[in-house]
Amino acid sequence: MIVVLDTNILVSGLIQPEHPPGRLIDLLRAGELKLAIDDRILDEYSEVLARDYFRKYFTVSEKDLILDFIANDSIRVLCTQSARELPDQDDACFLEVAMAANAPLITGNLKHFPENLLHGMRVYSAAEFMKSVMD
Repeated sequence: MIVVLDTNILVSGLIQPEHPPGRLIDLLRAGELKLAIDDRILDEYSEVLARDYFRKYFTVSEKDLILDFIANDSIRVLCTQSARELPDQDDACFLEVAMAANAPLITGNLKHFPENLLHGMRVYSAAEFMKSVMD
């Protein structure tokens, strides 16, 4: 199954492997899920994971391995629809990639994705996704 992960889910999954976001990372590593990304998402992942704060969770080398895995094991999409009406414009790329890939978006910020602005796409929290889709 193809999914789009908001950066907060990726980070949570990396630093708290025992919680639902961590289970999603396990499923990605096992090949049961596949990420859909574009350059904007990959750039955001890279920028966030490079922050000094996260050195207590993984080294620079581990961060590079994580990003290499994502860059090489994900599905790259070309977005043709805009989601610029979202409350937080920084989140638009995630919904646009979800639309292009026809994939669910998993986020820790559900309020940033009001249902009337989703263009028919499904948006889940990590726990909702694990319960409703993976069970």
